[in-house]
Amino acid sequence: MKWHNPDLLIWLIALLPLLLITGLMLRGRIRLLKKMVDHELWPTMMPLLSPRRQRLKNALRIVAFAFLISALARPQWGFKWEEVKQRGLSVIVALDTSKSMLAQDIKPNRLQQAKWGIRDLVKEMRGDRIGIVAFAGDAFLQCPATIDYAAFLMMLDDIYAGIVPLGGTDLFQALETSIESFEKVEDAQSDKVIILISDGESTVGDPLALLPRLKDEGIRVFAIGVGTKEGELIQTSDGFVKDEEGHVVKSSLNEKLLERLAFETGGFYVRSAPGDFGLERVYQQGISQLQREDRESRMSKSWTERFQWFVSAALILLILESLIRPIKWRKGR
Repeated sequence: MKWHNPDLLIWLIALLPLLLITGLMLRGRIRLLKKMVDHELWPTMMPLLSPRRQRLKNALRIVAFAFLISALARPQWGFKWEEVKQRGLSVIVALDTSKSMLAQDIKPNRLQQAKWGIRDLVKEMRGDRIGIVAFAGDAFLQCPATIDYAAFLMMLDDIYAGIVPLGGTDLFQALETSIESFEKVEDAQSDKVIILISDGESTVGDPLALLPRLKDEGIRVFAIGVGTKEGELIQTSDGFVKDEEGHVVKSSLNEKLLERLAFETGGFYVRSAPGDFGLERVYQQGISQLQREDRESRMSKSWTERFQWFVSAALILLILESLIRPIKWRKGR
């Protein structure tokens, strides 16, 4: 047995204090009743009162929540072997993590929408390698190109605005780091792709200087423009971002730079929009059309999802809880 999202299981611990708190609340009600009415008079004055049923209902609710949390963690057991062919196509996602990606012109913010879009992209891939470069005023390889999509998604989840300590946006360094990352992948005659996700505001370096190198090495750039031309204020937990003079900074989309990088390397540019980040179009209309080189195949385990059992158990417990009356049945009914 394994869990697809084991991190969610930590929320089971939160049910322990919840059980304790609700249990203490029920006990407090009973103590209050004892102060108001002598316990020996309960059968006469409150014949239908049933503290045991109330505790049972509370326990059933807590256990049902435990099953629901377990279902969200996606339990899996039982598997079958599937043949997976490794393909020669390598994709590096260069993701802007500068503070401008916290702008909320795309809800909840640009960076979060980008991460959701990348997750959807991974669902479309079948055996192609994918890696990620995080960049701001500098860049580093967060995850080398791999066919281990689960590991890639874990590394993606760890990315946040500010993961690169140096501020600003250096598209030159982002592209150079992406180019160098291909050297860690086995040589192949098939295409190499960089998906550049940014608002296009390059405050450091000149990314156009890398165009000759990108062309020589046959690397295509597909660019995703995140944001709006009108721009948006950048809000962080400390308030709005301001420049050195104390003026509030407004981040706008610079499409011309992204368009040129994509056009001159054989890719294309897409502007993201609410509900359509653009990565699906990049894959279907661009990446999926590129050359691929079949390599050796390998056998991979395909685990069977079992979350349905946990959801069913939770529903049964909640139905039972709703059928149990908090008071005793009156005799004769």
